[in-house]
Amino acid sequence: MTDERNGRLVILSGPSCVGKSPLAKALAKFYPELRKRLQPLVLYNSRAARPGEVDGVDYHFRSREQVENLNVKDHFVVMDVRGDLQALDLEELSVSLAKGDVFFEGNPFVGRALQTSPALAKLNRLSVFMSPLTRDEILFLKAAEPGVSLPQLIADVMRRKLLRRTRRQKGELSLKDLEDIERRASSAYRELQEAHFFQYVIPNHDGEDSENWDAFYYPLGNARVALLAFVSLLTGKTSPGVEHWETDLII
Repeated sequence: MTDERNGRLVILSGPSCVGKSPLAKALAKFYPELRKRLQPLVLYNSRAARPGEVDGVDYHFRSREQVENLNVKDHFVVMDVRGDLQALDLEELSVSLAKGDVFFEGNPFVGRALQTSPALAKLNRLSVFMSPLTRDEILFLKAAEPGVSLPQLIADVMRRKLLRRTRRQKGELSLKDLEDIERRASSAYRELQEAHFFQYVIPNHDGEDSENWDAFYYPLGNARVALLAFVSLLTGKTSPGVEHWETDLII
């Protein structure tokens, strides 16, 4: 049973570079009043900040040892996310929820922890998963002849998005950049296996690498459809851009 006295915990999860961050930015740009009602949930993270990220806004960036040490405190939940450590301050979350809705945008494994942690059992939640493929595309690929390796295809889809994003951010790529891209791309299939646990799935082909989010002032293509679908869910409405995935869609 949820505690209706507090705000909702709004969870937006999906593989790295699927389009979560530009969706959140588009929400703030085109629906500012709606975005203002969503207090950001800022986690601790052991990785270094990416270009443009701000400490205390995107994450609390700390050393790996500092994040590991949070594990001994009762009000922190520490999680391994693709080799990086992230931590949630439960006391900070509780204070924010007493004021209204709280918004988490990030990795599906963290999204699942926010759904399953006993300490958060009574929270009112809205959980949304962004996928680089539609349900229909996945069903087609599973039945295709000749057969397709879904894990390899999804990794390749995300690898291309991640490469384009990182080149845009950094220009020339280092070996460390390429290793990070491969780790994230290889994790995408396992992350899509978590999608059916979320209340809603928003398919989106315009990942974080796509110019459809900001090159033409208004979002276009799948970027626009994804934004409108998320706005509909936030306001308690239905949308044709939303799917529900069965348990065995990706196993």
